Amino acid sequence: MSTIYDVIKRPIITEKGLTLKENLHTLCFEVSDKASKQQIQEAVERLFKVKVQAVRTMTVPGKLRRRGRYSGYRSDWKKAYVTLREGEKMIEYGENM
Repeated sequence: MSTIYDVIKRPIITEKGLTLKENLHTLCFEVSDKASKQQIQEAVERLFKVKVQAVRTMTVPGKLRRRGRYSGYRSDWKKAYVTLREGEKMIEYGENM
């Protein structure tokens, strides 16, 4: 990976993601398929200037999509849950991205 923006593609702003952010001090991002947990941790720490406690990742399978009689699958993508250390200030997406 060449830059931190190649590792972190975008924050995932959903109801579940915002609940995790408020209650468990955890952020949710769409990340590169090839990014490792260590690369994700370093990218979040450099981009937002916070300390990361843990990183959990999962590969989300692409959904079946149809256009009339034609069908196909969306691409698989990778999601990362990043837990911040105790005492770290929570990130506001709109200010930092």
